[in-house]
Amino acid sequence: MSKVELFSAAQKELCPQCGAELVIRSGPHGPFLGCSTFPQCDYLRSLSPSADGHIIKVLEGHACPKCGADKALRQGRYGMFVGCTDYPACDYSEAITHTDSTEVQCPECQNGTLVKRQSRFGKTFYACSEYPKCRYALNNRPVNGVCAHCGFKLLYNKKSVKGLKTFCANKSCGIEVDSISEE
Repeated sequence: MSKVELFSAAQKELCPQCGAELVIRSGPHGPFLGCSTFPQCDYLRSLSPSADGHIIKVLEGHACPKCGADKALRQGRYGMFVGCTDYPACDYSEAITHTDSTEVQCPECQNGTLVKRQSRFGKTFYACSEYPKCRYALNNRPVNGVCAHCGFKLLYNKKSVKGLKTFCANKSCGIEVDSISEE
């Protein structure tokens, strides 16, 4: 079906404001349904999935702590999350947390451990579990060990053409380490 045929096809759906027929129109943010009597009636509705997250699966038996309705697995702008099926009346949502701990102690605060995280762009990085108190982050997989050159207590692995290499995680040092010495 061509774009012209798609946008000229009758939807046989009536406008809730004035009762006229709704037609598919194209805008800068994609296709939408609009009233055929525009500009007298300004009703419109998006045809793309909404940014608040469309429902993938209803989790029956798991009640929302705010309103008691069922929870639902949703796909949103930044990935999967769990939210209430009664949205927008109930705005309950929770993140799906499955942080992969590396058991490597944070070199900056010495309290937290470095955990695997994912940015909103899909890139993997390792950050302190004490965030936002500690903002230490590393782009490569951390390794326990001590740098022989500067004495920094964290190393990281990086893939290269010649195989897996180990480097000092200190930003001012960053040299390649031949042998890992643990303290």
